[in-house]
Order: sequence, then C-alpha cells, then structure tokens
Amino acid sequence: MPSDGEAPMDGAVARAVPALALDRLQERLLEAFYGGRSANTVKAYQRDHEDFRSFLARQDGLEGWSDSAERAARLLLTLPPGAANALALGYRNDLIRRGLRPATVNRRLAALRSVVALGKTLGLTACSLEVGNVEAAAYRDTRGPGRDGVRAVMAKASARADAKGARDVAIVRLLHDVALRRGEVVSLDLEHYDGATGALFILGKGRRDREAISLPAVTRRAVEAWIAARGDRPGPLFHRLDQAGSGEGRLTGEAVRLLVRALGEGVGLTLRPHGFRHAAITTALDRSNGNVRAVQRFSRHRDVRTLQTYDDNRADLGGQMAVLVVDED
Repeated sequence: MPSDGEAPMDGAVARAVPALALDRLQERLLEAFYGGRSANTVKAYQRDHEDFRSFLARQDGLEGWSDSAERAARLLLTLPPGAANALALGYRNDLIRRGLRPATVNRRLAALRSVVALGKTLGLTACSLEVGNVEAAAYRDTRGPGRDGVRAVMAKASARADAKGARDVAIVRLLHDVALRRGEVVSLDLEHYDGATGALFILGKGRRDREAISLPAVTRRAVEAWIAARGDRPGPLFHRLDQAGSGEGRLTGEAVRLLVRALGEGVGLTLRPHGFRHAAITTALDRSNGNVRAVQRFSRHRDVRTLQTYDDNRADLGGQMAVLVVDED
C-alpha cells in the first residue's frame, strides 16, 4: 500500500493500458540506455533502477510491474503523464522517508528521468518526468585529512618493507598526489603506465577514452617501486596479494576503501579514499592562491562550481564575511 503522504496510484490505470508495439531495440529499453557507458556507471544505474523496481513491488496493484527493472521502467512510459509523475513523486517521498541522503535521492530520480527521456526519444511515450530534486546539502568533507594526516598515512604504509607496503604506498600516492578516484586507480593495467615518460593513462569518471596525466617524481618512484615488486606480467596494475605476496586478481574499489580505512585507523584517523582527493584539491587551491581554473584541470572536475565550493570551505569565506558583519562588544 502507498504510505501516508504519497500520491495514490490506481493500479487499474496501468492494467488498462494496451501493450505497445515495439521493435527489437525498443523491447530492450534499459539495454539501450546502458549502451556505451562505463561498467561502473552501468552498475550505478542498475542499482538505482533495481531500487525503483523494489518500490513498485511494495505498491498495491503494481506488483505485476516489478518482475524486472526493465518492466518497472516501462511502466513509467505506459502511464499517462499525470499518473507517471504521481508515481515518481511517491517514489521520491519513499526515498526521503527511508532516510537516504539528498544526493542519493536526486541520483535515483535522475536515473528515472533519463530512462523516460530515452523512451520519449524512441517514440514510446510523450511523457516527461517533471518531479524535481530535493535540496542537497553543501559538498561534504572537502578538506580531507589535511597535510599532516596524509603524511601520517604515507609513513604508516611505508613502514612495511614488503610487496603490500610498496603497493599501498603507490595507491595512496595516486589517490593524493594526482587526485585519482578509487575507480580510476583500480581500472589501471600495467600497460597504462609509460615508464619512459612517467605518464599514466587514466579512465576518468564519465569518460570513454583514457587521458594522459604526468606523475610527479615522488609519485613515479612509488609506482615504479610497486611495479618492481609486482613484476612485468600484463594485467591489472594493482592486484590482491596472498600470503606469499603473489597476485590474485584485480584489486576492487571496495578493497581500496578497506585498505585506506585500515591505514587511517593505524594513525588514529577515520579515512576514505576520496578524502585524499579532497586533501589534494584543497592543497592545490591553497598553493595556487585560489586559482580555480588551474585546479579544475588538475582535478578534472567538469563543473567549475564544484571547485568554488572547495575554495569557500578552504578559506571559510562565509566565516570571514561574518566577522566583518558582526559588531563586537
């Protein structure tokens, strides 16, 4: 049953709509939607669409549309515009009631809007989802662990004189020194490092082609120390290690998260991989005197407004203005 506060859905409306005559492509709406996207992006969309399917399974009269994420998405194309938007509004209310963060709520709504937009492009519906996002909080934790925290973690990882120590130092260096995301780190193969030039070819977030970035000397030494321990066999640049120190498959993003958390706990900090990226960006803004455009190139953020939020948090511009406004006794 729909919960209190949700727009009610008439299950009879959905059952009364005739089946659409679809060709082979249109029968695979989500497959067409996922096409050409990176594996990580597809997984994120699949989780969001699966969550919507689960929501439908809990709604009286709509259980028949929850057999698959494909069928759940197709319901939005089948309903009249008002009913489709009422259903999306009910889903938004459900996400909020479940205590999900605004960013998660908004991402899941965007996942639905994008599928409906594709359906409209393919002529499957004339509907657009107009249900808006919820207000998101300011970007969190943009300062990261700070310079002292980064140094402490580097020292902790370097204390091990074995293959794991070399691997972990190289990973932390890449997360911090060139502000890589953990997905960018784990997607690297050995062939993506050019030892002659010190260039690393990364697959950035939302990108389809790899781009070259130049590693600082200290970062390059860390990567090459790990490669010396790893060996020159083709395959993932970073892999899991068994007790003998040999490789057991590509390191996952979750493994990097746990690795960073363990290093942080070893120096009394609560850390996540993205915190090193935050620390790097904040330091770059500090040392470039707030050169947002240059730091945008370094961080590879598409929207410069994200860097402006970092800059405000870094310098506490709002706090500085408050001091000017307040009259002290």
